[in-house]
Amino acid sequence: MSKNLVIVESPAKAKTIENYLGKDFIVKSSYGHVRDLASKGLAIDIENNFQPDYAISADKKTVISELKKLVKKAETVWLATDEDREGEAISWHLYETLNLDKKDTKRITFNEITKPAIQKAIQAPRKINKELVDAQQARRVLDRLVGFELSPVLWKKVKPSLSAGRVQSVAVRLIVEREREILNFTPESYFRVTGIFNKGKEAVKAVLAHNIGTDLETESFLDDCKDATFKVQDVAKKPATKNPSTPFTTSTLQQEASLKLGFSVSRTMSVAQRLYEAGHITYMRTDSVNFSDTAIDSAKNAIVQNYGTQYSNPKRYQTKKAGAQEAHEAIRPTDFNNTAVSMGNDENKLYDLIWKRSIASQMSPAKLERTTIKIGAENVKDIFVAKGEVIKFDGFLKVYLESNIDEEEDDQEMEGILPNVEEGDMLENESIISTERFTKAAPRYVEASLVKKLEELGIGRPSTYAPTISTIQKRGYVEKKEREGEERKYTVYTLKGNELNKTIASEITGRDRNKLSPTDIGIVVNDFLVENFGRILDYNFTAKVEAEFDEIAQGLKEWTDMIREFYTPFHENVEDTLEHSERASGERHLGEDPKTGKPVIVRIGRYGPMAQIGEAEDEDKSFASLLPNQSLNSITLEEALDLFKLPRTLGEFEGKVVKANIGRFGPYVQHNSKFVSLKEDDPMEINLERAIELIQQKRIEDEKKKIKTFEEDENMQILEGRWGPYLKIGKKNFKLPKDVEPSKLTYEECITISENQPKKTARKGKKK
Repeated sequence: MSKNLVIVESPAKAKTIENYLGKDFIVKSSYGHVRDLASKGLAIDIENNFQPDYAISADKKTVISELKKLVKKAETVWLATDEDREGEAISWHLYETLNLDKKDTKRITFNEITKPAIQKAIQAPRKINKELVDAQQARRVLDRLVGFELSPVLWKKVKPSLSAGRVQSVAVRLIVEREREILNFTPESYFRVTGIFNKGKEAVKAVLAHNIGTDLETESFLDDCKDATFKVQDVAKKPATKNPSTPFTTSTLQQEASLKLGFSVSRTMSVAQRLYEAGHITYMRTDSVNFSDTAIDSAKNAIVQNYGTQYSNPKRYQTKKAGAQEAHEAIRPTDFNNTAVSMGNDENKLYDLIWKRSIASQMSPAKLERTTIKIGAENVKDIFVAKGEVIKFDGFLKVYLESNIDEEEDDQEMEGILPNVEEGDMLENESIISTERFTKAAPRYVEASLVKKLEELGIGRPSTYAPTISTIQKRGYVEKKEREGEERKYTVYTLKGNELNKTIASEITGRDRNKLSPTDIGIVVNDFLVENFGRILDYNFTAKVEAEFDEIAQGLKEWTDMIREFYTPFHENVEDTLEHSERASGERHLGEDPKTGKPVIVRIGRYGPMAQIGEAEDEDKSFASLLPNQSLNSITLEEALDLFKLPRTLGEFEGKVVKANIGRFGPYVQHNSKFVSLKEDDPMEINLERAIELIQQKRIEDEKKKIKTFEEDENMQILEGRWGPYLKIGKKNFKLPKDVEPSKLTYEECITISENQPKKTARKGKKK
């Protein structure tokens, strides 16, 4: 048996590391966290200085059992989990859970999975950093306290089964506030004027220095241009340099992978994790932009070899962000000579992005020449400006150009080379076009821009961005909504020679793809929390909490003191809200039902957004669920009343009535006690022919799921489900034992299985 046991987080890197260390080492994985706050109850002893009650995760008991056997046989245990706070906490939990001996336990970290890095780590072991562990404990305990105490408030005051989280709720607030900004925004029109001016056969395209406000002003300006003699008033040529971007941090990688590759934040992190575990890149959770001396030298050699000495410009970047601490280096390739990897398509694309950004950061600035030409005429009040940019030396641009997350469609880009003109040159006015444009509201967040905003506000850390964005979508507070946009008319004036034409054109405005929008329940929960727990949802307060975690990590603050300072006023706030606050439902009165004269309202109900005819105390009030594309904030009285036309009887099929309706899980078609979900069809418009098509399609799909049926009981079936085969008898479902072959089960065996189901575990927080 090996003298040394090395424990890492991930099985993917265990084998690689074992090969690097040799026969005296055995490397095993903990498969991530092995212990967490107990799932039953709060699991924090508030009276006893917030002592956490940790429990081994149910799915890790076998792992711990195997590790304990290996620990007994090993002389030295090396805890080699990741180098951030989360990794430090995993090492500490392993130390505690495995009952390790301090003198026989060594903690090592490495920023990359390469042979030199692993061997160097073995030469420089250290103790577990309790300050980092405490910072992670503080985050975990604080988040459990907030979630555990806030969620019941939401159940009572808004809707059952809701939950709240400290960072997630702030992220939702950002999205809700942006949505309101957009809804309250009134576009104002203006005119943007461009002109094409000729000198001989060469043309200069220029833009009027200032936009024009109204139609009358536009017509007046263009009238002045009719007989004007345009000439070059000034030509300015200035040298300029463009510097490369800093190497990737977690957040900038997430932003750039979104813009350049179309990856979601969670997808980027999963792909980066695989690249790291395969030994291709350094650790992917970091807010440092620094490179090690070895990396700088390695990049220099690769640049000189591939592009030449003039392209090399070794540079050490400094992290400007206060509290940056997660890792010692930026994200970079472990070997700059590997310009590509051979893994999956996603891995290859992301590695290419990381390699280019890392190499570019160590390359020379690009040298440019920027030319500005000003064109005017005596009786024309404003001047036209043409801008051009010529690359004299491409430098880092040979490899990489950063995307701009804030770039607007109408932003003027520098054009390339401009014609050779001189001050005083007379120009012929070929055409001047004045196009009506409209001011725009701030755009809805995409995942990348939300990460950027959270980072700017100091909310969250590299390890929290991806789970935060995933969680708010899973909880149904935020969704990626596709908007087709709507048609908008705009005016175009065209002046050619002395002839001025006015035309009306159209465009689609408001089209959105993959943008984050709040759902109705997200808006109602946000408004309730902002009103009653403003301190927790305050951006500055949330950033202050992050800064306090940093202080704990640096040994400047005791973690339990920080929790106490937070918890005492928070708990009082919870008690007060439960006692005194009103229920929140996002209720809107739309008008009166013309048939009954009763009020029509929309609100959040037990199963989501709904319309209601009648007051709360009315015994014969009626309800209808809103359609997926409808919102409490924008639905009209007419649209709400249409919902009460459901269920719609479409006709008969096989002697049974076919109906369209909306239920708890969305719109559906019903036939012979069977339900078919409507994914694309509108229940208000679907016809009998289309409904029959969907019913038959569902029958084919259901037939494919059948593994076995039984002559003894036609209500008994073995079906293929989402999580594998299961037994169905009537309307009841039963789990199958793992060691059975579903297709070979007999009727008697199925009866036995149904009568011997494992006992259900008690629900969280409930006493048995």
